Order: sequence, then C-alpha cells, then structure tokens
Amino acid sequence: MSAHTSRASVLFAVGVLLVSMASYQLGAALAKQLFPMVGAQGATACRLGLGALILLLVRRPWRSWQRGRDLRALWGYGLSIGAMNLVFYMSLRTIPLGIAVALEFTGPLALALFGSRRLLDFVWIALVVAGLLLLLPLRGQAHALDPAGVLYALAAGVGWACYIVLGQRAGSAHGGDAVTWGTSIAALLAIPVGVAHAGSALFNPALLPFALGVAVLSSALPYSLEMVALTRLPTRSFGTLLSLEPAFAALTGVALLGERLGLLQWLAIAAIIVAAAGTALSVRRPVAEPLVN
Repeated sequence: MSAHTSRASVLFAVGVLLVSMASYQLGAALAKQLFPMVGAQGATACRLGLGALILLLVRRPWRSWQRGRDLRALWGYGLSIGAMNLVFYMSLRTIPLGIAVALEFTGPLALALFGSRRLLDFVWIALVVAGLLLLLPLRGQAHALDPAGVLYALAAGVGWACYIVLGQRAGSAHGGDAVTWGTSIAALLAIPVGVAHAGSALFNPALLPFALGVAVLSSALPYSLEMVALTRLPTRSFGTLLSLEPAFAALTGVALLGERLGLLQWLAIAAIIVAAAGTALSVRRPVAEPLVN
C-alpha cells in the first residue's frame, strides 16, 4: 500500500468515526425517552434486538459464511457489545450523560496509554486528559454521584476496551459481517434481561418509532462505521480518537437538551479535538487491509 493510499485510508477512517460518534450520541439522547416506559434494560433490548434484525435483513451474512473462522473472537466481540450497552444504560439512570461517557472512556484511554511508545503519543494523551478535566463539572458534582452508577459506567469502560480489541480480531476474520453477527450475539444477551425487567411493556407498538430510531442511531449505523475504522487504525490511535465522545455528548446536550457550556468547557473540547487530529496525523499505517463491504 502506497503512502498516499495509506494516509487516505486513515483520513477516511477518521471521518467515518466522527459520523459514528455523532450518531451514537443522538441515539443515546433518544434512548432516554424509553427509560420511563421499559427501563434501561428494556431500552437496551430494543436497541440491540432491532439493530440486529436490521443488520441481518440488510446484510444477510449467512450467504458468505465460511467454516474455520475465529468464532471465539466473534462471540467475545458480541458479548462485549451486549454487556457494554447494558451497563452503560444502567449508569444513565442515576448519573449525567457527560460524566457517564467520561467514566466509560477510561477503557479505550487505558488502551491508548498501554500502547504508547513515542513521546508524541503521551503529548496527545496528556492533552486529552486535560480536556476531560476541564470539560467535566467534577468539582461541583463529584460528591453527588451515585456509586452504583459510577461502577456501571466503569464496567462499561471495560466492555468498551474489550470491544475494541476483540472487534479488530473479529473484523479481520469475518469482515463487515462481524458487526451483524456481533450485534446478534449481543441481542441474545440483552433481550432476555429486557424481557425479564419490562415484561409485556416491551412489545407496546407505541415504542416502535423510538426503538427503531435508537436501534439505527445507536447500534446498526455506528457499529458498522466503527468496524470500518477499527481495521484502518492502530488500537492506540482508535482509542485516543474516541476521546471525542465526551465532546460529542456535550454538543448533543447543547443542541438537543438546551445545556450551556462555559469558556473552560469549550476550551476542553478544542483541546480534545486537537489531540484527536494530532493522533490521526501521526498514524503511519493501518493495522489491516480495509474491509470489503
């Protein structure tokens, strides 16, 4: 692969990842509308169940199935998606979205730290950490955070880290179909939990428009886009780029929830964007050949 093609592949992956993160935050905002009716568990079941159904109907992955592929990575990838989504939505019941996203981000940030080898990488990571400290209102709200919500969000961070590592392996073995199979496996975990919690309320037709929106915005679309990025970026760069998630959460709050940000918070967003751009520009080559969709 030529240097020009490699750089174009990286830039394309960055753009895809930005769209994925915007979609995810829109879906998270919509998902909270389901909490009063079916709870966080039911919202997770709607999201992953319908997301899996959409992907199965669109991609029909069984047509290209080949025996001998790595099933352990695929099952690990799918279970990590299910567990990550379930505990993250559980955290949103008691702690703010921005703080939950920041706590969840400890997973991919740890991957970025562990994978760093150059001084420049630590500069970008330090900028990310500084941005997060400025962005989050920890000084005024940390004492009021629900301990269970914090633990759920941290558990989601562990799931996110597993999702990144196992997603690369599953994507290398199964290509674009890894997203479909992984989401389907995740649904197998989430649906029984959702049904056990919400019961017949989960099948109320009035929920369908919200559930479909959440499924597309939070599962089918972002996971498909992230799989493309996963196979074009090293683990540490993918993890650091995901530092944009708290910034997207803040912008979603401004646009959809009427929240207001102070100067320090806008400076934090700028610092995170600079760190993400610097990481992308420092990437020398992708970790794998692009997926064939």
